[in-house]
Amino acid sequence: MKIALVQTNPTIGDFVGNSRKILDYSQKAADSGAHLVIFPELTVSGYPPLDLLERDSFAVDQTRVVDDMVAKLPDIDVMFGCIEKREGRDGKPFFNTVCVARSGKIIHRVRKRRVPVDRVFTENRYFEPGDLTELYRLGALKIAVTIGDAVDSDSCDESRPDPLAELMDHYESSGEQVDLMVTVSASSFYRGKLSLRNTQFALFSRKYRLPVIFVNQVGGQDSLLFDGHSLALDEDGQLIAQARGFSEDMVVIDTRTRTGSIRAIHPPEDPGCIHDALVMGLRDYVRKTGFSSVVLGLSGGIDSALTAALAVAALGPNHVVGIALPSPYSSDDSVEDARALAENCGIRFEVLPIADLFQGYRNHLDTLFTGLKEDVTEQNIQARIRGNLLMAVSNKLGYLLLSTGNRSELAVGYCTLYGDMSGGLAVISDVPKQLVYELASYVNRERTIIPERTIRKPPTAELRPNQCDQDDLPPYELLDDVIERYLENGIGREELINAGYDADMVNDVIRRIWVNEYKRKQAPIGLKVSGRRGDRNRCFPNVHQYRG
Repeated sequence: MKIALVQTNPTIGDFVGNSRKILDYSQKAADSGAHLVIFPELTVSGYPPLDLLERDSFAVDQTRVVDDMVAKLPDIDVMFGCIEKREGRDGKPFFNTVCVARSGKIIHRVRKRRVPVDRVFTENRYFEPGDLTELYRLGALKIAVTIGDAVDSDSCDESRPDPLAELMDHYESSGEQVDLMVTVSASSFYRGKLSLRNTQFALFSRKYRLPVIFVNQVGGQDSLLFDGHSLALDEDGQLIAQARGFSEDMVVIDTRTRTGSIRAIHPPEDPGCIHDALVMGLRDYVRKTGFSSVVLGLSGGIDSALTAALAVAALGPNHVVGIALPSPYSSDDSVEDARALAENCGIRFEVLPIADLFQGYRNHLDTLFTGLKEDVTEQNIQARIRGNLLMAVSNKLGYLLLSTGNRSELAVGYCTLYGDMSGGLAVISDVPKQLVYELASYVNRERTIIPERTIRKPPTAELRPNQCDQDDLPPYELLDDVIERYLENGIGREELINAGYDADMVNDVIRRIWVNEYKRKQAPIGLKVSGRRGDRNRCFPNVHQYRG
């Protein structure tokens, strides 16, 4: 028995385009001799549709396309995810459903039982949990099907309940023999997720002596990145098929010989994994929103250099424009480093000095500011002049402006609202500064793209004479560690101090995090790669006095 695993990159609401992919890949699967082809969760609608589900026509239009598609599928079983309208008034209006089509009809349905209730997916607002269903039969194979992210905790402890184990316990208690477990999913990516997911599936396979198939969505959707990496394991938890990461793919397994294609992928903790995730997310966000090109400011620093390199990898050099906007405090080296980066990337490069504009602002405000010392106000004016000029270029040329700030700076508000925070997409806003350096080294793995001087020199905003980031912030290795522990791991102020961190430093970082919450909420959308508790899943008040 041959089974094809297909990970598609759908666009939410493009029912016709998404169904066309299902038809095309189903035909390829049939041509390869497959008896069954499996697609990801909500393949037809795209995932997650969020409040589009509150528009009455959304599910109706999707259902019309599904009916048309099912009639055109080749003569093999096709398993795909879609929205199903519920009958009756009680409960939520929809099911998150996996259908199996055969010979022009839907012969089997499975409805998602564990509906996420977190702030990222909010499925509980729209989808009613389904009931347990009978096994799907493909010839002599009895197949259990589950929908969603099997990695629902930070633990891979075999004793901890999980959706797969609960499903198996049900079938075992009812005397049903299961031959294969299929998980159809839209499982989003973050650093460490791949190894966590693979470990959990392997533990399950070994525990129940059962082969597993996992089919995952791929592609970027707003801030969420879906990595693909669909796989098949035998009953010993050994890999027999592995799809690519961060791109559409189809792999075919033979259940009799327990063989399949194993694509080369990055090790889970390799910076290449993060690099490819960001490239995919940037490409999809630009193209799915209707843009073709991007523009960004090039300061000569590592953040803008990395962002430019990612943009070129995603879109090609002809679709990226870099602009240097030197201030009176910018060094000649910074402009030259920006120019060298642009040449290495092969992108268009322009220089727009802001000294005269900055002086004009100072002259205009001179009377109002008489007797007041220069402070961060003058620094922010420079940043906002740059943001204004870059937005003008974006408007005139129709290019998406990329914001280039990293997660460390955004977390503590070391950025200027309506200045360097301007843009339509913040590509590395969930990338800590230390990881920025790792990614820069990865970008330069084959040839120098980011100039070595850009990597070696101390980070600086160059908004005042002889400025250096470390004049205002702790060393980034310390800052990143405190941010990770405080925001990601939920470790409190007293615990951090008791762990040996300097009390003044900890208090200052926590103060900066909370007083700059309003900035984070006005930042451009960013690509989520760091962890489970990324910005999309944070919901803190702007106004409060808690510092624990």
